[in-house]
Amino acid sequence: MKTIRNRLAVLQLCLILIFSLTAVYLAHLVQKPELRQTAAGQGTYTCLAGTAEGTIYDRNGVPLINASDTCEAVVCPTPEAVTALLPHLIDPAAFFQKAESGRPFVCTIDTSEIDCPDVTVLKIPRRYSAEQPAQHLIGYTAQGAGVSGLEYAYDSLLRREQSQWTITFSVDGTGSALAGENTQIRYGANPSWGIVTTLDASIQRICDTAGKQLKKGCVVALDAENGDILGLSSFPTYHPEQLEAALQDPDSPLINRACYAYPVGSIFKLVTAACAKEQGNAYSFRWNCTGSVAIGTQIFRCHDANGHGEQSMLEAMRNSCNPYFIALSQELPAASMLQMATALGFGTETPLTETILGAAGTLPTKEQLRLPAEQANFCFGQGVLTATPLQIARMTCAIAGDGTLPAIRLIRGSTEDGKTVQQETPSRRVDGISAETAAFLRSLMCYTAADEAFQGKPGNVSMGAKTSTAQTGQYDADGQEYCHGWVTSFFPAQQPRYVVTVLAEDGGYGNQTAAPVLRQIAGAILDLET
Repeated sequence: MKTIRNRLAVLQLCLILIFSLTAVYLAHLVQKPELRQTAAGQGTYTCLAGTAEGTIYDRNGVPLINASDTCEAVVCPTPEAVTALLPHLIDPAAFFQKAESGRPFVCTIDTSEIDCPDVTVLKIPRRYSAEQPAQHLIGYTAQGAGVSGLEYAYDSLLRREQSQWTITFSVDGTGSALAGENTQIRYGANPSWGIVTTLDASIQRICDTAGKQLKKGCVVALDAENGDILGLSSFPTYHPEQLEAALQDPDSPLINRACYAYPVGSIFKLVTAACAKEQGNAYSFRWNCTGSVAIGTQIFRCHDANGHGEQSMLEAMRNSCNPYFIALSQELPAASMLQMATALGFGTETPLTETILGAAGTLPTKEQLRLPAEQANFCFGQGVLTATPLQIARMTCAIAGDGTLPAIRLIRGSTEDGKTVQQETPSRRVDGISAETAAFLRSLMCYTAADEAFQGKPGNVSMGAKTSTAQTGQYDADGQEYCHGWVTSFFPAQQPRYVVTVLAEDGGYGNQTAAPVLRQIAGAILDLET
């Protein structure tokens, strides 16, 4: 009997020791951070319904992104929820795949009016609209970071913090929501901080709409006085949610064509005219165009095979007569022509932000211009010369004003409330051409735009303009040469407030492809003021 009592005492002591050691070990585990977090999370499940980041505004505080809402439904997958949501699903296949898990999930629907206790609908800012204005300037994000455009250039500012919409559910051990348990909803807010651009939302919409006539090309609309970008559209467009298709598109929709350099064509005759004006022979030089002109052994032909006859510069600019300007160029020092091109912004990059740059384009060298035929090509915008639509628009601002060149501006500054602009970047101008020469070029462009054959002037607008049909030296399968159609303009004629440049890449004649786009844009912009 005594032996049995001793054995029970020993067993009791062992059990006490085991329980004591277990308690100490469990106490140690409880102190481990990862286990504390797991324990705290048991019994709840949080759905992230959506996020919003900093906003990009136009010059008047109109949001260019985060401008509309999307309806995100947070769903407890019950038969009642499925029945209520089925007519409103954007992606039914994804919906049913998520519903199979039995856990709460998020889906996008087309309405905020869902009458079901198992569905909570939250309105969350949609970063990009279906037809996103200024997409090539705005750019896009991937995996929470800016990848291109302003999204990339101002990534740290736009994503300095996130606004989140979440719902937390009580769940059982399988992760299924517990019926009748309260949910906790955390509402985010549409961020007001961000950047303020120089864009005008109304003018941007006009450029986007009119530019749809272009298969490939771009539209640049500037404030004629200070060079602010009011609208910029590149075509074809793309959507950030369809990047794979855009990458495979042979027309390269991801390219911002306003920043790429192209052969310029006859718009460059304005530079030759400016050089002639400052050399003193702009009024005196006349030329009898017979349909061609010979420079050495090379024959340059006029687009009018019968020729334009004897012309002054005013008439030759309206007729866009190549032989006239070729003959004129032989009277001008090549170095002076090159200097004039540089003074009007050719050969210089156009920075919009630290990461968005318009190309410098190409200018012939002094050595190349020693060849008479190369100087002949140069004078009417052919040969090695290339320039961006931004450069052409900037030159047109100088012509429309006092001859000085504005620094093209896209960003006004940052903002905290979407109204007040902080750290505003001031407008700047640099020397270009004399005010007298600018006035002379304006008169040439106004006379050209008054031609009845010009297709770029709407009835309610007076303007100055010049078109181009720039040869590329590339041919299609039928042997037809690809040509870029251009037009650049300022309006109204007497007190210019706007500059618009249109490029129709591979579009053919500028007066047939680019000018009709200008006509629609100019008329719509001035209609905004009435």
